[in-house]
Amino acid sequence: MSLPLHIAFRYLISKKSHNAINIISAISGVGVCVGAMALVVILSVFNGFGSLVQGQFSNFDPDLKIQKIEGKTFFAEDVKLSELRKIVGVERVCEVVQENALFQYEDRQETGVVKGVTEDFGKMTDVEKTLLGGEFLLRHGDIDYAVGGVGLAANMGFRHFFNTPIRIYAPQREGQINMANPEGSFMMDYVYCSGIFGVEQAEYDEKMLIVDLQLARELFEYEEDEMTALEIQLFSEKAEKEVREKIQTLIGEGFQIKNRTEQHESYFRIMQVEKWITYLILSFILLIAIFNIIGSLSMLIMDKEDDIKTLRNLGARKSLIQRIFFLEGWLISFVGAIIGVVIGVVLCVIQMYFGLITMPGADMYTMIPYPIELHFIDVLLVLLTITVMGAFCAWIPTRKIEC
Repeated sequence: MSLPLHIAFRYLISKKSHNAINIISAISGVGVCVGAMALVVILSVFNGFGSLVQGQFSNFDPDLKIQKIEGKTFFAEDVKLSELRKIVGVERVCEVVQENALFQYEDRQETGVVKGVTEDFGKMTDVEKTLLGGEFLLRHGDIDYAVGGVGLAANMGFRHFFNTPIRIYAPQREGQINMANPEGSFMMDYVYCSGIFGVEQAEYDEKMLIVDLQLARELFEYEEDEMTALEIQLFSEKAEKEVREKIQTLIGEGFQIKNRTEQHESYFRIMQVEKWITYLILSFILLIAIFNIIGSLSMLIMDKEDDIKTLRNLGARKSLIQRIFFLEGWLISFVGAIIGVVIGVVLCVIQMYFGLITMPGADMYTMIPYPIELHFIDVLLVLLTITVMGAFCAWIPTRKIEC
């Protein structure tokens, strides 16, 4: 241990002649400790919610999704569908037709989204895990079925395998609206609800009705091989970049390919912005707590005037004396940071493994552990933040030491 650090450490643990110095130093250390703990826990909570939401989307969204950059619909030949299915790494390909529509169940009406898919959709996603009741069934014999979001079902009052059908209205693609007979300007079909899903995301739960692809094409007057998107399941997510490049080369520049994160890019970007704004706010509060070090260190310097004179008489340079008190102030923040980070990490680990704090699940009747995910980079960031702030606050009073 170097001489300045040794003396600074002795000053840290020794009793001062004025009790106020001990109290202010303790308050500074406790403030830093609490702030560090809060930063670690809050950042881990944001990580946990990010992973939870991503997991919910992954149950419903494909590994890759192809859409047209300009325009809405395209045909199988535009993306060379037969060749795309043969690309190494592609396990399943599902054609999709997704459009807005009007739903009517008995005397209730709601606007929402119809998503027409093939039976492969249930195999390429984990939609079965999201089912709160019923089964994933889109067609049986000549009868069309649909799987609806839990919010949509609650608003309209339908449940799985009720006898009353859900009527779906879609505006005709061509022609003009006949004001004398408005209903004649809409295409209409009906389905029976076979299941209810819930992914805790309003855009799905409160708006979406999943139907058979052929029904969607007839309802929206699409041609036999026309679609709005192409959803792809990969054999391995590790090969995503390689497979994505092959697909892009095959289909050309007129289409965009999005992975699960990019399909909800704005949503995850907002979550990241919220996380770092919270980090900045807590860091500012932490800085206010660390500013107490300036007061305690200034009082310590006055308290140790005799020691400073002794060190000067022994030949110590001004830079050495300044370094001693700089390290003393920095140690107050660093020790508080270490203790706070350790407590924060312990709390996170306890929640991760034991789930002591819970919150309502998808159906509001079950309780799930509050999501939390500890990242080493966040712990390192907290330590670095406090180290820099502590060094700055320790430098302010020590630069004015007169020997």
